[in-house]
Formats: sequence, C-alpha cells, structure tokens
Amino acid sequence: MLLASVLPGSALAASVSAGQAEAKDVARSGNCTPTKVEVMRYTSGRTGETVFKVNCSEDKEAFVLVQCRSRTCTLMR
Repeated sequence: MLLASVLPGSALAASVSAGQAEAKDVARSGNCTPTKVEVMRYTSGRTGETVFKVNCSEDKEAFVLVQCRSRTCTLMR
C-alpha cells in the first residue's frame, strides 16, 4: 500500500473522492458513460495529481484515463 504510506487514510480518501466527480464529468465529455472509477496513480505534494481509469458502459473493454491536478481534470485518452 504505497498510497497509504504517502498520506493518512482520511486525507487520501477526501482528495480522491473529490476528484472522482470531476473525472466522471470529463469522461462524459469524451463520449464515455462512466461506470467504475479506479485510481491508477496518485502523487501528493505541491503539484499533486491523480490519474483515474474510468470504465465506459458502451463496451466492457473501453475506458478512458483522466488526469486531475487539484480540481482541474483533463482527458488523457
């Protein structure tokens, strides 16, 4: 659990859950109806970022990656 050692559990959970809503919105703008959201990478610090893998309901193999810095998220692919 590398992520758990970087931040205390509640701080990590608050940061990740705040970004999930924005990640879902970005996925929708990329023609993906979000189903499951997973954290692929989390970096803390001044320039912290979270990369989410958002599964799409259109195809069970389809997904998009969304990068969030603070509360600004962009579609990676």
